Amino acid sequence: MGKLDGKVAVITGGSSGIGLATAKRFVEEGAHVVITGRREKELKEAAAFIKRNVTTVTGDITRLEDLDRLYALVKEKHGHIDALFANAGWGEVAPIETATEDHFDKTFDLNAKGTFFTVQKAIPLFKDGGSIILNTSVSNVMGLPMFAVYGASKAAVRSFARGWAMALKDRNIRVNAVSPGPIETPALEKAGLTPEQAEQAAAGFVSKVPLGRRGKPEEIAATVAFLASDESSYITGVELAVDGGMAQV
Repeated sequence: MGKLDGKVAVITGGSSGIGLATAKRFVEEGAHVVITGRREKELKEAAAFIKRNVTTVTGDITRLEDLDRLYALVKEKHGHIDALFANAGWGEVAPIETATEDHFDKTFDLNAKGTFFTVQKAIPLFKDGGSIILNTSVSNVMGLPMFAVYGASKAAVRSFARGWAMALKDRNIRVNAVSPGPIETPALEKAGLTPEQAEQAAAGFVSKVPLGRRGKPEEIAATVAFLASDESSYITGVELAVDGGMAQV
């Protein structure tokens, strides 16, 4: 018996990193998972890695028509949703002196707008008593000058968790946020750093982590699986930090 036996889960940004690790963990816990992402090749590779009980849908969460197509497939194949991990997100280094309008818009379009409509369009398919988990970041409470816009967009996501926990309480749909610290994913290189700069940045982050290391995607996945399961049935509206203590002490 797994924590998520028989449940239907949707995970955005499910082709790599935290999203992929979570999809794999959900399937191991008995769920059927629908994962989405922008790159079809990576999605197919992710499905091959997970091996079973996984459906892939190529799409971009900033395009509402892609979200409509995602949920139409979920409805056709499964009829409902029990759990949603709104994981897709993006960050790029940009000091205040050089940050552009394009950088600002791209960051908020994906992290805030994309998350908002990912959840809004999922609600009609949700079973009462379901669970929504949003992916935030320790940057929403820390002063990280190179990631100020990213941190602000993730603070918006944290606020969504509070508002939606109240909005959906009568249906007993719980809404929580998971807040990762530095995790062993290619995120820093995708943020515009060279491999050398990414290594230096990772070392700098680790120096601020009481546990003295970066986290693993599987550690975030375990936390998300807990929040998606009935084991967290009396938890809603929280931000659960999985950061080795980085933003806590």
